[in-house]
Amino acid sequence: MAGKLKLYYFDGRGKMESIRWLLAAAGVEFEEEFLETREQYEKLLQGGSLLFQQVPMVEIDGMKMVQTRAILSYIAAKYNLYGKDLKERALIDMYVGGTDDLMSFILMFPFLSAEDKEKQRAVIVQKATSRYFPAYEKVLKDHGHDFLVGNSFSWADVHLLEAILMVEEKKSDVLSGFPQLQAFKARISSIPTIKKFLEPGSQRKPVPDDKYVETVRRVLRMYYDVKAN
Repeated sequence: MAGKLKLYYFDGRGKMESIRWLLAAAGVEFEEEFLETREQYEKLLQGGSLLFQQVPMVEIDGMKMVQTRAILSYIAAKYNLYGKDLKERALIDMYVGGTDDLMSFILMFPFLSAEDKEKQRAVIVQKATSRYFPAYEKVLKDHGHDFLVGNSFSWADVHLLEAILMVEEKKSDVLSGFPQLQAFKARISSIPTIKKFLEPGSQRKPVPDDKYVETVRRVLRMYYDVKAN
């Protein structure tokens, strides 16, 4: 019997968090090795595990996969979260891509200065409420289904819920003008595997703190200041 999937990343969200979300949604158990030292990272590099010298890296089905989107696509297809046909897969890709664009404004938020964080918080909320959330609100309203694509649970739903919760951390009432998304959030959050992942003690990571930021900077030798979008 094959062992559990193994994830290599920091003990924090970053680009690995969406992978954790998707695996949890699929009900798949996984192990993690947290990078805490430069030596761990260099060992992976020297061993040829990191094709493009980057993490995340996931050991799955005898492969050492890198590139977040490739990992997510594989997991979605493997665990039947990628639609029933080519058209549904295209829609899922489109919605996931839009959600990724929104998440990009949040990803580097922990690495900003206090002043830039306040500026970026406003940008995140503005982008969410004027561009991305209206689009998903319209999709849900127009087709009248419980899910974004094909009226079945997919990667697109998982990704959007993750993004919604991330934006709510920046402004708790951000969904106040989006009744479809409020109902969507409640529905998806009540799916047993998702509900379990949202409970305390799961492998979901908390909001990144100073320790996470310092570890990432040290391991990756990030000696420059990150600027707001």
